[in-house]
Amino acid sequence: MASEIEIVGDGGTPREAGEVSSSGGRADDAHKRDDVYTAAAYGDVDKLRMLVEDRGCSVLEPDSGGYFALQWCALNNRTAAAQYLLEHGADVNATDFTGQTALHWTAVRGSIQVAELLLQSGARIECADSHGYRTSHVAAQYGHTALLYHIVTKWGAEVDPPDHDGRSPLHWASYKGFADSIRLLLFMDACLDRPDKEGCTPLHWAAIRGNLEACTVLVQAGTLDDLMAKESTGCTPATLASDKGHRHVALFLSNARRIFTNRWDDKGRLGKFAKLGLAPVLWAIIIGLLLIFINSVITSRTLLTITAGDGFWACLVILLASGGLFLLYRCTSKDPGYITHMRGQPVPRETDQQEHLLKRDLSNPALWAGYWAQLCPTCKIVRPLRSKHCSSCNRCVDQFDHHCPWVSNCVGKNNKWDFFIFLCMECTAMIIALAVTFHRLWLDPSAPSGFGNFLRHIALYHSGALVFLIGDVFLLFGAGTLTGMQALQIARNITTNEMANSLRYGYLKGADGRFRNPYDSGCRKNCVDFLLNGYNEDIEVPWEPIQQHGGVIQMGERSVAAGAVGASLGGLPGQTPSNVPNGLRNHVHSSTCSHHHQGHSHSSSTPLGLGSLGLPNHDRDHTA
Repeated sequence: MASEIEIVGDGGTPREAGEVSSSGGRADDAHKRDDVYTAAAYGDVDKLRMLVEDRGCSVLEPDSGGYFALQWCALNNRTAAAQYLLEHGADVNATDFTGQTALHWTAVRGSIQVAELLLQSGARIECADSHGYRTSHVAAQYGHTALLYHIVTKWGAEVDPPDHDGRSPLHWASYKGFADSIRLLLFMDACLDRPDKEGCTPLHWAAIRGNLEACTVLVQAGTLDDLMAKESTGCTPATLASDKGHRHVALFLSNARRIFTNRWDDKGRLGKFAKLGLAPVLWAIIIGLLLIFINSVITSRTLLTITAGDGFWACLVILLASGGLFLLYRCTSKDPGYITHMRGQPVPRETDQQEHLLKRDLSNPALWAGYWAQLCPTCKIVRPLRSKHCSSCNRCVDQFDHHCPWVSNCVGKNNKWDFFIFLCMECTAMIIALAVTFHRLWLDPSAPSGFGNFLRHIALYHSGALVFLIGDVFLLFGAGTLTGMQALQIARNITTNEMANSLRYGYLKGADGRFRNPYDSGCRKNCVDFLLNGYNEDIEVPWEPIQQHGGVIQMGERSVAAGAVGASLGGLPGQTPSNVPNGLRNHVHSSTCSHHHQGHSHSSSTPLGLGSLGLPNHDRDHTA
């Protein structure tokens, strides 16, 4: 489904750079036209001054397509031109034939600077067009999270307004798959379970589109009721995803529903017992192997009296295993680094915690850099860059490594040292115990010669030692593999979560787009800092930027400066006021844009302008 503004020529096909404009000349010649609309679109203040002051051109009249000069400034983030038009009488709340104002147009490309100017000049933030779309709807439709955040937190725009079809900005962001906008809206308490006129919740629309990341964010912030909700035809989100052919999304939603269904009540006895996880099992395994080692290897009556050397190593095994159990207890019971507020910020009072977070996070460096994924809609915080929300603990964990079911806790900044030393001590103890056991069995004077006879002798007369050897080898293989992986990651100052999601995290990419760990200070420093401090500080190591295009950013590339997102007219060649009537056809319905089993015919008279971004009609045909 085409959902962006599509710049088309007179023939109805998208215009490429350098093609002939509708007037017969090249697109670059459009800049030479003497009208306020072209001058406003290009931000040519000098030409605007000549046209308005010398020739007496009006800034209040629309062009032939019904659009105002101020709207063209808003679309292309021309702040100076918009300021000039407002100073010379432009109506900040003038509406075109779709009921849209210039403020609506700022949301198409995320023109924060012009939006701020319009709002300061009296623009109505809650003005709705003929489809009921407000500025927040359009910002959600195009995924401009920064503008959405700006108008909500600074200007008090409503987070959850419905359009004429009952769809909120969260519905739109979910359908379009803009996970960052979804996080922001949920962070600001947008209603997750609100149905539209067709009974579809945001999760239904995310499932229809087949966007796994959007579904993941919605499921993590929702409940079992959201997964079980049915729209007007009785379909759940998983059913709709399956009918649309999104098998991976349908599988994810089905698994999530099963997990929610099988989850015990945390307040009940069974729920509290289930939260223990596999930690009691690991305790039982370690203590059981230790008791077998003592009884069947050290003090066994069927073996020779233990020597001083074997006794020393056996005592070391007991000490290491006991120390490992102590660290296992610390790792299980210790706070792994749960985040309750941002670093360097005082803990807010319980009464004004939410308001304090919203105001404080306006100046958060992670948001300045565009890391909207750091918004946690569940914990209502902007978490640090290397942290993650754990779905098992339902908390955000600083320097999240992984959730370990064997310790029934997350492994994060505060307990990773305990976890790693626990692994090292237990692996060392198992290796020494393995050597002592082999040595004790090898020195058995009653053992026959021959490998097969030797194994049968051990199975008959030293079955306890054989059980210990088998358990020790299996446990050592798993623990040793995990210890080696942890050691390599500590040497590189990277977490298991970052290794698994390196393609998703933008901060793990260098200037050339390849993988680069900005926290890697070298193997020696990484290891020393971790062993001495218990964790590594999140200090980025600077790198030399790679020059592209001779060091000059080419026109049309996306750039973010001072928190404002802007796009020049040069980024969309061929866009001139003369082709506006054909150019703003944002969405034409087709058989591929809805979740019908069969394509249904739609009206060909799609409204022009930004208001034609309608979601597909939701009347399912259950016949094949």
